[in-house]
Amino acid sequence: MSIIRRNILYIAWTFALVASMGSLYMSNVLHWTPCVLCWYQRIFLYPLVFVIGAGIIKKITDLEYLVLPLTVTGGAIAFYHSLLQYGIISEKFVVCTSGVSCTEPYHILYPFITVPLLSLITFIAISLGMYIYHIKKEKMS
Repeated sequence: MSIIRRNILYIAWTFALVASMGSLYMSNVLHWTPCVLCWYQRIFLYPLVFVIGAGIIKKITDLEYLVLPLTVTGGAIAFYHSLLQYGIISEKFVVCTSGVSCTEPYHILYPFITVPLLSLITFIAISLGMYIYHIKKEKMS
């Protein structure tokens, strides 16, 4: 566990980088057109690569306060999007009125793993990483 704590910012940055590259791969290589909610999730995901990266390079001590607003908001959108795709929230509450439907799932690996679910997992993992980083900081001071 100590190796994870020592490298938690690098792990969080890797999650952000892999998820960003994965979303670009899905749109540019697989030609999956993102829906409106996917675009909103990307708005909160893509800056994390640069914010966490700059925080590591500049040794920003309060990095979690820059990252958590992005991950919590992006995670909330991903959670809502997942509930829509799994049919837990009715289609009449869909915010996507033009373009690709937000309820049309793109499945990855297994029938139940969708793009918004992966996005949600990423936002949760990065948030958890920031929590671990915060706890580590508190113990050191």
